[in-house]
Amino acid sequence: FNLIPAILFSPPPRQENVDPQKTAFLLRKAWTLYSVTPLYGFRRGRLRDYARLLSAFIAAEKQKGLAVEVGVELDIKVALSSLAELRGSELDQAALLVQLSSRSRASSRSSEDKPVWLGWFCSVFGEDLSENVPEAFTCLPLFLTHGAESYTSLVGRWFQKTFDCCFRRLAISPMNLSWMVAMWAGCKLDRAASAVELVFSMPRLSQPLDISYAIHPEDAKALWDTVQKTPGEITQEEVDVFMDCLYAHFHRHFKIHLSAAKLVKVSTAVASAHCDGIVKILHSQYLPGVLMLLTELAISQIQ
Repeated sequence: FNLIPAILFSPPPRQENVDPQKTAFLLRKAWTLYSVTPLYGFRRGRLRDYARLLSAFIAAEKQKGLAVEVGVELDIKVALSSLAELRGSELDQAALLVQLSSRSRASSRSSEDKPVWLGWFCSVFGEDLSENVPEAFTCLPLFLTHGAESYTSLVGRWFQKTFDCCFRRLAISPMNLSWMVAMWAGCKLDRAASAVELVFSMPRLSQPLDISYAIHPEDAKALWDTVQKTPGEITQEEVDVFMDCLYAHFHRHFKIHLSAAKLVKVSTAVASAHCDGIVKILHSQYLPGVLMLLTELAISQIQ
């Protein structure tokens, strides 16, 4: 991230036609991140057909002995739908939601389906990728999943085979985690905020050792406000100064150089992120801003 615009620091204008309940299910879940190359030949009007084909693919894989559930025999129901709310601009494609749910064959027809897996493709301000691909391709570079890896593998294989795309796990580097904690610590919230927490892994030790560093949210925001030069923008230099101040404070009290450790996780009231590519979004107000950062990471891995 070289320069981040103001969307992250101030909530986007409210859209009258957006139902907050449509995106509420995305919050407070641990999402595993993937980057996805453009989908070839994808047609938004064929979602029902795609759901039927994906359901048949999962059933066929189970018949081969690759059952995704152990024990009682389950039917897997697949639903694909669009989430127009989850895009940054008119150039972005609407997000695509994939839902897997199960129903026991022994249960009554009136019983509700049980959700077992969720995944969604999205692009929030992903013009850098969409402007440079032919019309036959659909750009949804960020893929987030919640549920068993066995389902993720099946869904990913079907999409790769059907749309000639490629999935890769999306890790988050310590540098990008630093950007995230700086930006999220600087966000204004309309309710009481939880502590800003950074977790470090100490290298070259005989036994694993993690250090958790918690900062009061008002102190973290006050520090960021003194560092940030241009409201609504952020630079690498400002992130470095912010982190150096936190390191200096910690060293003054505990005589430990955190700069020599690896930053592996950050948590704020806005969101949390782990270096393994696990993200939890906590505040709906900043959902577009968080997705914008993750979209940029996904695009950088593809390019």
